[in-house]
Amino acid sequence: MLTIPIIASLVALGFVGYLSLDVMRRDPGNDRMVEISKAVQAGAKAFLKREYLYIAIFVVVISILIALAPAFAKVELGWKTSIAFAAGAIASALAGYIGMSIATRANCRTTQGALVGGLKGALSIAVSGGAVMGMSVVGLSLLGLCIVFIVFDGAPTIINGYAMGASLVALFARSGGGIFTKGADMGADLVGKVEANIPEDDPRNPAVIADNVGDNVGDVAGLGSDLLESYVESIIAALAIAAIIGVSAGDSVAHNLRMLPFYIASAGIFASIVGIMFVKLAGRSNPQGSLMGGTYVSAVLTAIATYFIVSKYGSEFVEDGRSFSLMGPFYSTVTGVLSGVIVGFFSEYYTSNKYSPVRKLAEESQTGPALTVTGGISIGMASTAVPVIALAAAVMLSYHFSGIYGVAMAALGMLATTGMVVAVDSYGPIADNAGGIAEMAELDPKVREITDNLDSVGNTTAAIGKGFAIGSAAFASLGLLVAYMKSANVDVADIKSPRVLAGLLIGGMFPFLISSMLFKAVSKAAFKMIEEVRRQFREIPGLMEGKVLPDSAKCVDISTVGAIQGMLVPGALAIATPAVIGFLLGPDALAGLLVGALITGVMLGIQMANSGGAMDNAKKYVEEGNFGGKGSDTHKATVIGDTVGDPLKDTVGPSINILIKLMAVISLVLAPLFAN
Repeated sequence: MLTIPIIASLVALGFVGYLSLDVMRRDPGNDRMVEISKAVQAGAKAFLKREYLYIAIFVVVISILIALAPAFAKVELGWKTSIAFAAGAIASALAGYIGMSIATRANCRTTQGALVGGLKGALSIAVSGGAVMGMSVVGLSLLGLCIVFIVFDGAPTIINGYAMGASLVALFARSGGGIFTKGADMGADLVGKVEANIPEDDPRNPAVIADNVGDNVGDVAGLGSDLLESYVESIIAALAIAAIIGVSAGDSVAHNLRMLPFYIASAGIFASIVGIMFVKLAGRSNPQGSLMGGTYVSAVLTAIATYFIVSKYGSEFVEDGRSFSLMGPFYSTVTGVLSGVIVGFFSEYYTSNKYSPVRKLAEESQTGPALTVTGGISIGMASTAVPVIALAAAVMLSYHFSGIYGVAMAALGMLATTGMVVAVDSYGPIADNAGGIAEMAELDPKVREITDNLDSVGNTTAAIGKGFAIGSAAFASLGLLVAYMKSANVDVADIKSPRVLAGLLIGGMFPFLISSMLFKAVSKAAFKMIEEVRRQFREIPGLMEGKVLPDSAKCVDISTVGAIQGMLVPGALAIATPAVIGFLLGPDALAGLLVGALITGVMLGIQMANSGGAMDNAKKYVEEGNFGGKGSDTHKATVIGDTVGDPLKDTVGPSINILIKLMAVISLVLAPLFAN
């Protein structure tokens, strides 16, 4: 029955091969462009090697603990769950590595594409590079999940281990990559553009190579692991709930409900391929229109395919005494798709410089950086309203149509086109790198204008991708929460219980604590970076005159060390907290913890992503020549605002999105230990 999903995942990986060849056959440009690109490649590989080494230690230790669990308690954990856990971690790490490898080779080719082919030439290459990440995510994750499902006969506890492995890597990759990229970015901008008054990505700036490396390890490899986790957990949440329904509904009904997520995910892969080709063929003078058009094409095709899939393979079922129709999962899935479109649109509205919020923010920045920062934070806070209302309505509707299973299917509907969403999101860092190469290689300024245009669109599409991620995280976490409560025999988490109330309070606090740690890690890395850039400007003779090259390797090392040190404690806390609360306060308190983290985490995730996106694009709007343009006091104010917004949108926000899902899936895996 998993033949179609396996074929779909292999088609996705085949498409990855085609896209990789499409990128590699393009002209990489002159010797200087190739040299810069290779420096970025070397830095990115060096960082991932060290990051994955530390992640591997966590994976090995946790795998051993899971394998040994039956020796200490009568639970369903064991070596099979341990293998599934490791498989999920490997799939996530491999997808990130593949995507990053092609992205660091697509950057100079995108620059050359802009030089000889203009906007369309650059867009086509950048989209191909980004799509390698997107299709690697869906291809590897779905194939790995199918293999684990077949080998271990679909045992829920074992399948949950696969999701836990993907979550673990995602948190470390996203937080570590985010600390790396933003520490370098802040150092490069504050010293280069504000203090030294030199252009962005100027070759004299020693932090520029580290900044470009960070774009890849944070916004490509880290992003891929993030969305892979969301994708896998949206499927596994539906599988877990289907297994629970099957206890009373029968094996045939459970089987049908468990197959639906696989088939819908398969349809999403084919729809994403169509969407990617739409962008490559249609993208001309309006890159944002073509990118959004490809996203909508993929969503519509997935919805149509879902109708026929549910019609053929769906079943009527009973959940908690309520009967649901055969087509209920279809309506729930479409509800998720529509809510994703709403979240995406409002993310675009609040972060794109096409609309009034960002333009007004740029205008207010004429008074200085204080209003840039306060205005950007205000925009992010306001941007939570409609998306959260849309998510709340979608939860109610999807539950109405097919119970808690429907809520999980809504998450899958939002993420079925993950291949397309990640492709659109990943192309932005490639365009950003391409602009840096154009500047450092001293190409015609028109090339930089083209790449800046693509980069500005990339900031908006990235905000849309983050909106999809946090929305689906809310859905998937709800599904995982219900599955956890069923597995732990928690019928009701009564808020009058002091244990549950304590769990709610601790859970609500936890995203703020982790956010603080990540902010501190970025600040620490940025502080060291700023000191190093200032030192080189001060001590290296001829650097400011452009007679010698800076020591970029030192800056890459500073970011690497800062990222590794900064990611370890938050990651360890996220892993340990559910276990500690479950053992000390009980399974109902742990349910409260998950609810509290979900509520505050969703708000923080949306607010931070959109605040950061608004401040970044306000800077881009000024750089286009508005309110004084580059080098003006308004520009310096928006640069400072951007340095505040960058860790919001690229480090803390995405990490909180992963945090709430990681805690939920760890709780689900450990539920047998806490069962009453």
